[in-house]
Amino acid sequence: MNNLIKGTLGFGIMAACLAAVGMLQSWTLAFTIINMCLISAVMALGVNIQWGYAGLFNVGIVGFTALGGLAAMLVSTPPVVGAWQAGGVSMLFALIALLVVIFGIVFIRRIIPVGRLRSLATVLSVIGGFFLIRYFYAPAVDAIESFDPARTGFLGGLGAPILFSWIVGAFFAAGAAWMIGKISLGLRSDYLAIATLGISEIIIAMLKNEDWLSRGVKNVSGLPRPVPYEINLQSTPWFIDRVTAFYANSLPTDELARTEALQQKLIEASSLFVKLCYTGLFLAVLLLVLWFAYRAQKAPWGRMMRAIRDNEDAANAMGKDVTRRHLQVFVVGSAVVGIAGAMMTTLEGQLTPGTYNPLRYTFLIWAMVIIGGSGNNIGSVLGAFIVWFGWVEAEPLGQWVIDYGTAWMGDDNGLRSHMLANASHMRLIIMGVVLLLVMRFSPRGLLPETNRQ
Repeated sequence: MNNLIKGTLGFGIMAACLAAVGMLQSWTLAFTIINMCLISAVMALGVNIQWGYAGLFNVGIVGFTALGGLAAMLVSTPPVVGAWQAGGVSMLFALIALLVVIFGIVFIRRIIPVGRLRSLATVLSVIGGFFLIRYFYAPAVDAIESFDPARTGFLGGLGAPILFSWIVGAFFAAGAAWMIGKISLGLRSDYLAIATLGISEIIIAMLKNEDWLSRGVKNVSGLPRPVPYEINLQSTPWFIDRVTAFYANSLPTDELARTEALQQKLIEASSLFVKLCYTGLFLAVLLLVLWFAYRAQKAPWGRMMRAIRDNEDAANAMGKDVTRRHLQVFVVGSAVVGIAGAMMTTLEGQLTPGTYNPLRYTFLIWAMVIIGGSGNNIGSVLGAFIVWFGWVEAEPLGQWVIDYGTAWMGDDNGLRSHMLANASHMRLIIMGVVLLLVMRFSPRGLLPETNRQ
């Protein structure tokens, strides 16, 4: 069975499963799953660009996702004028001091030859720079976080359209990837894994603790939307007319009952309409990224990356700058992950640093790439749909299986109660079983990479 048939069959089964969720549970839930699948597919494509194209092992996906989420908040939220007046100027001075220290260290290491003098000058510059930055930074943080901490306590953002943040998120993630790559790439492959893991934890710790920037664990809620609000739709004449016409035959004839039923239908329809709008936006981004990834893979650049991945020594002997190419693909893949991070924060409408954890934003994304097929872009998209659908539906399915499988024990049985209370852990078991089965019977994934001579 070739990839075309397997892909068609796989997406057909996923469509049937999502339709079943819509009919048996709710269409709102079905489109919620679809939206998260689309975002996860963009993330999986970013990882596939790094691993499938170049063999780069990035275990810090959660950090690049968080940078995309931070970009969404910084771009869309309006600036907090009082916080800027309290400590904004001092924070700008701290930023200028940081840049001066960085350029100073670079300048010193360029003009002083290698030796003890350069090492001593570098150490003294770092120590002096630390105290210089802290001189401006500490008072600025105290002043900003003390300004109306219950509602703000941070600087806010630019107040720009949140869709613009998707581009900014790509640049944030790409910048972080460039810094990591300049240090790690060219060394042994495990150094990149260690660096990405460490930097991602630093990014998450920064978001959780630097309240002046992201409000930390207090979260930033109420981010503006790129789609209509449900409450506005429910009072919009054209939307009311469409819903009334659609449910005309099922509404009661009694005026009072009809009004109440119509109001309930408006609430349901508005929620579904908003999710459909998000689906359109996310699908457009996914198709655009998929198209660029496909074009890059078929271009000479993509063939060169595959040659480097398969045999670095041979590529080096042919005069290819392997480190530079690795840096390119690492930056591009991280930028795609940053876009997905901004999309996710846009969908949620809030920045919640406490929810960024490696299980959700690193392990599951890798599972999507592995199950779908490393090196195959369509496979990564299919893997994203399979893994996220399984992750969401494993809990209710596990609850149903445990409920019916232990019904003979009786409602007062302690073991049955314990198993029902911990049905959420079924998702971990199911994900592990699915991953093991795929690796055992299809080690190259459901849609393996197609080798072309």
